[in-house]
Parts: sequence; C-alpha cells; structure tokens
Amino acid sequence: MNPKHLKAYVVVGLIFAASGAYVGYQKQNAPQPAPATAAQPAGVTGPVAALYKETLPDAKGVSTPLAQYQGKPMLVNFWATWCGPCVQEMPELSALASGEEGKKLQVIGIGIDSPSNIAEFSTKYKITYPVFVSGMNGTELSRQFGNSQGGLPFTVLIGADGQVKKTYLGKLKFDELRKDLATL
Repeated sequence: MNPKHLKAYVVVGLIFAASGAYVGYQKQNAPQPAPATAAQPAGVTGPVAALYKETLPDAKGVSTPLAQYQGKPMLVNFWATWCGPCVQEMPELSALASGEEGKKLQVIGIGIDSPSNIAEFSTKYKITYPVFVSGMNGTELSRQFGNSQGGLPFTVLIGADGQVKKTYLGKLKFDELRKDLATL
C-alpha cells in the first residue's frame, strides 16, 4: 500500500471518528422533555406547548422544566454569546426582569451556544433572569415560533393564556416592547 494512501485513510478515519464522537456527545447532552405529568393549560398548542415540554439546563447545569412558567406572561429571548445585538439588549432585559414589569412577566433567555460559553458569559455578566442552554436545538425551537431564518436575537412574547402575542426579530426596541406589555 502506498504511504500517501495510508495517510489519507488515517485522516479520513480520524474525521469519521471525530464526527461520531460529536454526534454521540450531542445526543447524550440533548435536553430531555418535561415529565408527562405537567398539564398544559387549555388551548396551549404548537410552539408554546413545545416550549413548556422542554427541560433545559441553566448556566450552572441545573435542569429546569420550562413548564414551571405556565400561567404567567413570558418573554422568551433566544440569544448567543457571539451575537452582538443579543449581548447589547441584555442589560435592558435584566432591568425589565428586575423592575415592576418583572413582577408580572417572566423573562427567560434560551442560549443557542455551548454550555461552557454560556457558563463563562453568565459568570462575567450579571443577568437577573434565568438563562438556559439549548445549543442548536434552540434554533429549531425558535423556528417553530416563526423565526424561519434562525436570526438572533429573536424574542417571543407569550400571554398568561399560553398564546403567542408577538415576536421580535433583531435587537428589541424597548419602547415598543413596553407598549406591547401594557396590552397583556
């Protein structure tokens, strides 16, 4: 056998081995659905029902069923550490979550990034609302809400009734958001 061919076979084999290890790791660390005992409010269907079925780890790795937020208006912000506009809007989201609106509204962040990046980011910045790790699965969830191109940041306003009230693609305009919150 030609030594050049042997090197090529070894490189191809290593690529396949690395790909297999990556896929196995992703499957092993995929978010688990919420327990079947979590009842859905009447009329909750589609992407909101899918959201409530998710159990996601937070920045510290603690798994949290998102069904615990049922029955309260929610602002769900899909973001990533590498997304400049996402990071820019976080201080205002934190202020919203810890202010008067935060008493009536649950703000959550769903990070479309690696657990290590989100953990490092959360340690560095003071975020006052729950931030969860979803990886690329979060992109699919955001697409179910109408984010067909997977752009970030993408934010969804959900009423206490479990219905999507509005979606926002791109950096939030907080004046507009506050007007929308007033209608809840």
